[in-house]
Amino acid sequence: MTESRSLNVAVLGPGGVGGLLAALMARAGHRVTCLAGEETVQALRSDGIQVSSTQFGEFAAEVDADTVLRQPVDLCLVTVKQTALQVALDRVPSGALGDGLVVPLLNGIEHPASLRERYRPELVAPGVIRVESSRRAPGRIVHGSPFVEIDLASSTTDRGRLEALALVLTEAGVTTRVRDDESGALWAKLAFLAPFALLTTRYGAPIGRIRTEYRHELLALVEEVAAVSRACGAPTDTAASVRLYDAFPAEAKSSMQRDAEDGRPLETDAIGGAVLRAAERHAVAVPLAANLLDEIGRHGR
Repeated sequence: MTESRSLNVAVLGPGGVGGLLAALMARAGHRVTCLAGEETVQALRSDGIQVSSTQFGEFAAEVDADTVLRQPVDLCLVTVKQTALQVALDRVPSGALGDGLVVPLLNGIEHPASLRERYRPELVAPGVIRVESSRRAPGRIVHGSPFVEIDLASSTTDRGRLEALALVLTEAGVTTRVRDDESGALWAKLAFLAPFALLTTRYGAPIGRIRTEYRHELLALVEEVAAVSRACGAPTDTAASVRLYDAFPAEAKSSMQRDAEDGRPLETDAIGGAVLRAAERHAVAVPLAANLLDEIGRHGR
């Protein structure tokens, strides 16, 4: 994989994040195949992807689309929600993948292990993405943040392949870095995401209300999750997390809160459940996280 040649790229789940990445890669000259359900496949084949972006402006991109991967690729971006992962992976048979890298951009910390059971471990290169992007309809993407950033880190993939992929993604407009510590990279995102997601979902409130009306819970939950992260060997900067929450636009909502509002399945297990399981393994007390998860379940949010 080099930044100078066109790649064959599969995107599993062309939603807000996957659709944006598919469009950016196609715009950069790579052959992109989006893997999705029949309705989305037909829409993408007919009309491609239309992007309205704060960073990149308005543009359209032509992509291929199919319900299943039928030929080897250089790269497979996995951008479905954790709640749909196991079913979605049936669209990417291990025999069809070839030697392509599998790059999951999912919330949580537990999915790399299950992917390495399904695909060759040296091909699985987890990443974390920072972006605000949503799908308004099949192939209609609204990118609201003035950035798209990915951190790649893998305990099983050759560093050279990660560096080459980072160059490809950066050339396409996605600022991409390679990190040394896979667990640290995944925990860095989860430690920030879990308090944001759990509190905004539990109270049905954007971050502006959370950081004012429920600030004591926000600070306590940040400390709980940071303690679990430290116990797992991944220290996190709690002060930096709080500064980010305080800098967010007051109306900002977590994706879990939006899912709750729209009646979609919630990633409570991948986000909060993962924290609780790690806390139990390391005997770290997380009473607030446990209570919030229970309340989200009981309130149907």
